[in-house]
Formats: sequence, structure tokens, C-alpha cells
Amino acid sequence: MMLILATANKDKGKEISSILGVLPDIRLRLLSDYPHITLPPETGLTYRENAEIKATTVAKAAGEWALGDDSGLEIAALNGEPGLYSARYAGENVSYADNRKKVLDLLKNIPDEKRQARFICTIVISDPDGNVAGVAEGLCEGKIALVETGEGGFGYDPIFYLPQYGKTFSELTQDEKNRVSHRGNALRATIAILKKR
Repeated sequence: MMLILATANKDKGKEISSILGVLPDIRLRLLSDYPHITLPPETGLTYRENAEIKATTVAKAAGEWALGDDSGLEIAALNGEPGLYSARYAGENVSYADNRKKVLDLLKNIPDEKRQARFICTIVISDPDGNVAGVAEGLCEGKIALVETGEGGFGYDPIFYLPQYGKTFSELTQDEKNRVSHRGNALRATIAILKKR
């Protein structure tokens, strides 16, 4: 079974591949292998809608199975922001560092005990005709650190702190992160879906 990862984010593609790559009957392909396919704007009002837009668009364009992922960071003290706009919280075409700086600036007067946050990931699998064949969701609870820490990961990882580990996502190994992360949890549920196909 061929499965295209419907994401233009190379870091996300690498992370998904590190988990799904263990499936012997799945051949993963990246969106970059299909230069004629362009992802549409993320106009959905939920993570699921955005993931579905990506998965079904790529599946129909390529005539192959596709996996769409949408995820976000929700911070309690910011009323759930950045949420759906996590990738562009500081504006369009910004860096990961710009987004992290905006979050830390907004929380600069918020004490440690009120910095609860969670990551959410929703994955949609589409068949080659563009029909949704499965949906999975994963969560990871944590808090926003006072400062950036660690060199690994991407996105908000240097400021997403896991109290049970005493580390940020960036300080975990890839395997450790995959075991506890929102995307890891969603992908493990996805594996169960794929095994039924």
C-alpha cells in the first residue's frame, strides 16, 4: 500500500515517517515526490477539517492513499490560542522562533502554575478516490516553559514542557517524544486503522 504524507512541512513528514516506517506493508511517499500537487489553503474550522482537506486533495490528485495531519498548541491562559493558527501565530511566512517568541511574550507575566497547555493532533486517511477512510486524534498535556530549552524537535518543542519528564519536547530523544506526543498518540491509532485496510 502506497501512502502519501500530505504535508509540506518536512519536519512533520520526518516525524510521521519515523513512526509509520515500522509498518512493513506501507510504502511512504512525501508530498515533495509529487511536485505537480499543491496543498490548498487550510480553511477548515477544526483540526479534522484541515486534515481532511489535505488528505482528500492529495489522494485524488495522485490517485493514491494519503494521510493528512493538522495539529495545534492550545494554551489555557490564552483562551486556547494559538490553536488552528499555531503555524502562523506570529504572521504569515514566519519562523518557528517567531511563533515561540510571541507565545513567551504574551505569557511573560503569567506564573508557572497557570501556564497549562496541550498539543492536539488529528489525522485523516483518505482512499485514492478522496473518501475519508479513517480518523484518529492524539493529545499531549503539558505547560509552557518560562524560557526555551533544548536543541531537538521543531515548532513549539523548545517551550512545551512535560512535568512528568522534567524536560521540554526539545530535550527528549525522538523515540521519547514519539512515545508521549500528540502526533505519536494519533499515529498509533492510525496504525490500527491502516492494518485493517
